[in-house]
Amino acid sequence: MVSEKFRRQLRQESEQWWAEGLIDAALYEKLADRYQFQHLEREASNRFVAILMGLGAILLGLGAITFVAANWQEWSRSFKVIVLLSCFVGVNVAGFYLWRQPTSQKGQQRLGQALLLLGAMLLGANMGLMSQMFHQTGELYELLLVWGLGVAAMAYSLRLTSLGVLALILVNLGYSGGWFNWQLWQQFSWTSLIVQHLPLVVSLVFVPLAYWCRSRVIFGLSAITIATSLIFNLKPLSSGIVTSGWLPAIAFGLPIALLWAYSDRIWQRLSTSLTATPALASRTVTTDPFQPIARSLSIWVLGIVGYFLSFRWLWTDYSGYRDGALANWHWQPLIDAVLLAIVAGLGWLHLSYQLRRDLLRVQEKAINSGTIALTLVLMTIVFFCHSFLPGLGVLAFNLILFVLALGLIRDGLALASRHTFWGGMVLLVLGILSRMLEYDTGLLIKAIVFALCGVGVMASGIWFERHIKSDRPLSLPTSSQE
Repeated sequence: MVSEKFRRQLRQESEQWWAEGLIDAALYEKLADRYQFQHLEREASNRFVAILMGLGAILLGLGAITFVAANWQEWSRSFKVIVLLSCFVGVNVAGFYLWRQPTSQKGQQRLGQALLLLGAMLLGANMGLMSQMFHQTGELYELLLVWGLGVAAMAYSLRLTSLGVLALILVNLGYSGGWFNWQLWQQFSWTSLIVQHLPLVVSLVFVPLAYWCRSRVIFGLSAITIATSLIFNLKPLSSGIVTSGWLPAIAFGLPIALLWAYSDRIWQRLSTSLTATPALASRTVTTDPFQPIARSLSIWVLGIVGYFLSFRWLWTDYSGYRDGALANWHWQPLIDAVLLAIVAGLGWLHLSYQLRRDLLRVQEKAINSGTIALTLVLMTIVFFCHSFLPGLGVLAFNLILFVLALGLIRDGLALASRHTFWGGMVLLVLGILSRMLEYDTGLLIKAIVFALCGVGVMASGIWFERHIKSDRPLSLPTSSQE
């Protein structure tokens, strides 16, 4: 599908071509009909109306909640139940009716989506007030978890991205509250199972929802949730230092390996190998729309982990902390790690199969599958051997940080990608400044380094902009470019 940015650029350029006499009116009309120039302003207006509708729905919901709260004590229990259920059912029925209107009536569809979003918010209000009326005690994070899963069910039934995003936000808020409740890790309940196995829950609930809704936002948020919750649940730094062994290797390495090797072709190949003939299986090759997002997030996770573990104080002598670290560790999240490690292993096997069959182009990027694999091997070696070689961890992760930064800068220059180039520059400058502030250096040296970093950033930015302008092709960018 052609992006709106491409259509706006094409309209601007084609109008200039027409004014300069490079094309005639007939060709301009063909371009306008093919790319629907006349609908561009209407689509922008519809988006603005949708934002206003969503904001209005939120304010309307807050007003309704405030009104109910003001008269709550004066109403009987039966009347309260009738009011809550009537509001919830009425808003959702009205939203569903408007949302199902024909495509030509965009305004009513967007109003319906806003009402459905309001209905999802009323679901949480109803749950909280019902539990209060019938004296059902519980923690706030339990309400958020149940609320989020309920909104996820609504998102599945209606196939709405906005509801999926809201469900993910609620689940993450509930997870944050439950993770800090240390008693939860000692008990067995459905909330403790969700918190302790959130990576698996998100993988089974929200990743399929991203494909069902065809939403890059839901997939990106799901991938971030899986990576962060996997690290937090395994607690590799429960005593404030990096211990030696398999625990930090899994906690920090598995999210990177999983995100980089992720592809839905794994399941396609498994399903076709079980149900289809070899000829049909060989023809079943489709592109994964979410793989670029997963790989970009893998690089982000690697950069954050590399920067965080490049500090010297995390690699202090751990001999007095090992028992305390193991005492604060729980084995339940290891189930998620094992299952996700199987998925990551299948992904890397599929990736190696593609490389052997030459189904991928030559990897022109500096940050490629080979670089990621070597980095993961180096990280594993460091986590197992740093107790025998003091200083190995600090040296290795500083090396990883600066190599990643230089690789991103190189790829940004080669591909004329601003995001990649400036991501590498940010990592490089952060690494240099952090080392200068961490180690005992004189103020004069710090001042010189800060000044050089500032001048270097400005000079590199000016040079990069000139570089991409000189190398920019004369034709319009394709619709896939951002």
